[in-house]
Amino acid sequence: MTPLSKGILLCLFSQLLFGVLYLFSHWMKPLGGTDVFALRMLTMAAGIWLMTLYSIGLPALWRFARKRLGTQRDRLLFAIGTANIGSQFWLFMWAPVNNEGVNVAMGYFLFPVVMVLAGRFWLKERLNGLQTAALVLAGLGVAHEIWTQQAFSWTTLWVCLAYPVYYLYRREMKIPALQGLTLDLTLILPFALAYLLWHADITAWVLGEPRYWLLLPLLGLFSALAMSANLKSGQLLPVSLFGMLSYAEPALLFLAAVFVLHTPVADSAYITYGLIWAGLMLLCLNGWLVFRRPKEAV
Repeated sequence: MTPLSKGILLCLFSQLLFGVLYLFSHWMKPLGGTDVFALRMLTMAAGIWLMTLYSIGLPALWRFARKRLGTQRDRLLFAIGTANIGSQFWLFMWAPVNNEGVNVAMGYFLFPVVMVLAGRFWLKERLNGLQTAALVLAGLGVAHEIWTQQAFSWTTLWVCLAYPVYYLYRREMKIPALQGLTLDLTLILPFALAYLLWHADITAWVLGEPRYWLLLPLLGLFSALAMSANLKSGQLLPVSLFGMLSYAEPALLFLAAVFVLHTPVADSAYITYGLIWAGLMLLCLNGWLVFRRPKEAV
C-alpha cells in the first residue's frame, strides 16, 4: 500500500471514530461536557501511553523530546500547540450538550477549507480540477451561511481558525503523530486530574453506574485511535487532500447533532450543508480516482 493510500484510509477511519465520539457526552449524561472532557483525557492518555510503550518504548520518546524540543522556542511552540489541542478536546465534548453541536459541526466544515487554502497559498500545493470544484462548492456554502446568519458562533470560529494552526505547526516542526500526542496528553493530564479531584462527586457517580464501566474504556480507546490515525494521516497526505477528506467528520457531526441530539437547525442551513456535501461527493470521487491511479495522483 502506498503512503498516499494509507493516509486516505487512516483519515477516513479517524473521521468515523470522531463521529462516534461526538455522541459520548450525550450517552454519559447527567455528566456535563467538561466532566466528560476530563474523563476522556484520563482514559485517552492511558490508551496513548500503552500504544507508545508498545510501539516505540519510553527511551525513544525521551530521545525524541530531547532532540526535537531542545530549544526554548521549540518548547514554547509545542506548549502553545498543546493548549490549542486541549481547548479543541474540551469544546468537542462540551458543545453537544450545550446546544452548540451544529455550530461546532460548521467549524469542522470550515476547517478543511482553511487547510486547503493553507496548502494552496502557504505550502504551494496544487489542486486538481475536482478538488478546485469541491472547494468552490464549499466556499459557496460558507458564503450562504454568512449571508443568511450575518454572524458565526464563537465555537465555529475557534474550531476553523485555531485547529489548522495546530496541524500546520506540528507538520512544520516535524513532530511524529504518536510522540506529539503522547506529550500533549501528558501535559494536559494534570489539569484534568485536578478537575476530577476538585469535583470528587464525579468519580463517585461514575463508580456507582455500571454503564460507565463500558463507556469510559471505549471513550479512551476510540479517542486514542482517532487522534493517532488522524495526525498520522495529516503527515502522509498533502495538506490540501487531507483538508478535503476531513469533510467527512463534520458531515457525521451534523447528522449526529440533528438526528440524535435534536439540535434545532434553521431551514436556510440545509442549503449551506447541501452545497458543502456536494463538494464532499466530489472529494469522494477524487479519492476513488486516487486509489485507481495512485502514482498519477501523487
